[in-house]
Amino acid sequence: MRSSLRTTDAGVSQRPADTGAVDSGNRIPVVVQAPDPISRAGVRSQLAQHPVIDLLDSAEAGPGTVAVLVNEGPDETTLSQLRRLVRSDGARAVLVVNAIREAELLDVIECGVGAIVWRHEASAHRLVQAVLAAARGDGDLPADLLGRLITQVGSLQRTASGQTGVPLSGLVPREIDVLRLVAEGLDTGEIASKLSYSERTVKNVMHGLTTRLHLRNRAHAVAYALREGYI
Repeated sequence: MRSSLRTTDAGVSQRPADTGAVDSGNRIPVVVQAPDPISRAGVRSQLAQHPVIDLLDSAEAGPGTVAVLVNEGPDETTLSQLRRLVRSDGARAVLVVNAIREAELLDVIECGVGAIVWRHEASAHRLVQAVLAAARGDGDLPADLLGRLITQVGSLQRTASGQTGVPLSGLVPREIDVLRLVAEGLDTGEIASKLSYSERTVKNVMHGLTTRLHLRNRAHAVAYALREGYI
């Protein structure tokens, strides 16, 4: 599993798009939920073009499923759906929206969303990229949204602690080193090389901190580290 927080912006990404990284023998079950049939049919049509994606007719998602939620924005109904899908059903989530307000940004990440796509960028390629990232447990956020996230959690951290850069609790130095490189978009192999660790060690570090701190995914882990002043 790659440990990267990818950012995208109108077809530009930090790392080359990798829409074939999942073995086609292990197809990803995907459900699409939208408030209207046209949006649902459009997203399903885009995703159906990729052989690794197995579109399910049922609206019910379970462990190992990627749920793609389409809406104007993350209203309270959408946030409730996300919490149920991720926390109760064990699914991964991709959110496709027109916009996200500042007050909603951390709520979305803390619901367990690791991949977000702007509706005006929701081409077949972009949607597949987000689904594959979600299936791997990677983060995939638009570049402008990642910048807003960093600004917002930095502001919250300063308000909470009264000073910038003072860690509160929860992470050890090795975890901070790994998360800093995850936030920079490095994959597992690159992080291992930078820190002189094995790839297994990097994966174990990520698994250990997300499990211990009850974090939903890598994007949530990076948001946590930023908010607490670690990176």
